[in-house]
Amino acid sequence: MSKPRIILGVDPGTTIMGFGVLQIDGKKLTCLQLNELKLSKYDNHYVRLGHIYARTSELIATYSPDEMALEAPFFGKNVQSMLKLGRAQGVAIAAGIAHDLAVSEYSPRKIKMAITGNGNASKEQVAKMLQQILHLPELPKNLDATDGLAAAVCHYYNPSQGGEKNYSGWASFVQKEAHRVKK
Repeated sequence: MSKPRIILGVDPGTTIMGFGVLQIDGKKLTCLQLNELKLSKYDNHYVRLGHIYARTSELIATYSPDEMALEAPFFGKNVQSMLKLGRAQGVAIAAGIAHDLAVSEYSPRKIKMAITGNGNASKEQVAKMLQQILHLPELPKNLDATDGLAAAVCHYYNPSQGGEKNYSGWASFVQKEAHRVKK
């Protein structure tokens, strides 16, 4: 019998970092942790980054995940906000890499599509679908936590298990998607 696989999912943010820990045992999915790190109480951005790194490292030490999946920041109009989000994501990635984890990132649209079948789904729709898939008794008040868990579930559903897919041409597509080719 093989050891259960564990995926740490993170939704890095500058005011709230959502995270979830997903265990896969055969085809059974179990949520081991669903929570958030509130950072708004810290005025200094660098202190916030330190807390993101420390909490991510703590989760890795506690659950010994095999992989880490992150929600990539969406592109907004405010350049300063994007820079801060990018730093938060970079610090979470650095924590994963420092602990020798394979790290993958997914766009919010890809995550929503994997969970609900609709790339334009609301946070509430994603949370409700996760509640059904994982048999969660209740949802957190703040849905950043479910966004982190959704990244982990998306990673599990992604057949390539390595983030967004890239193809360099038809030969690459056929090689990576051989199961879809009719002979």
